[in-house]
Amino acid sequence: MSEQVNHVTIMDVPFTNLTQKELLDQHIYNRLHRLEKTFIVTANPEIVMMAKENNRFHSLINRADYIIPDGTGIVMASKVIRNPIKERVPGFDLMTHLIGYAEDQDLSCFFLGAKQEVLDKMIDRIKDLHPYLKIAGVHHGYFDLEDREIAESVKKTKPDLVFVALGSPAQEKWIMKYYEEFNKGLFMGVGGSFDVIAGEVKRAPAIWIKFHLEWLYRLIKQPFRWKRILKVFEFMFRIIIRKH
Repeated sequence: MSEQVNHVTIMDVPFTNLTQKELLDQHIYNRLHRLEKTFIVTANPEIVMMAKENNRFHSLINRADYIIPDGTGIVMASKVIRNPIKERVPGFDLMTHLIGYAEDQDLSCFFLGAKQEVLDKMIDRIKDLHPYLKIAGVHHGYFDLEDREIAESVKKTKPDLVFVALGSPAQEKWIMKYYEEFNKGLFMGVGGSFDVIAGEVKRAPAIWIKFHLEWLYRLIKQPFRWKRILKVFEFMFRIIIRKH
């Protein structure tokens, strides 16, 4: 856990209390250029609930250097407990910004996760948007987390940034399982971001995000997510009960 930033603790999860600009300008860019390893967790209410229900997962994410508030529910909860987080830092936005920065700074990226066809579409899209980006390598997400050969293949490419799209908790487990074997690199779990870049899943329109209704948009588009949405309501209920 990074000690040089302020944190807001929500249900025993210490969130980094920085704007995206502060996070990048004051921390991430410097760490990348110092070749300092960095583990970023993008946590929404569902991740917090997962950590509450699983002590091992809770311990795992608490080893991250930065736990960023990727979810309106987290920001709302911080206001309820009267320790407001500065702003939501969407993991998708952070990832796409880092990809652009990597292109500008001649840093390499490895993309791990998703189905092969999704990965192929995503890489084609990234090449269109960032023609000078150094892509260290890619690999689909259909493998056993215990398969050390995958980690070895990633390590051989010596990437500066590794984006892992296996979904939680698998992506965080994979990162922490092999983290110490790498000499450098920023590691970040990015959930379904590859699907969004590939065009397989549409991100909520800006107006929905502005009014904090991204969760409702996702539910309408992906009704199978209803159980996950229930976790958000359970999260807020627990926050309110704790407050009173």
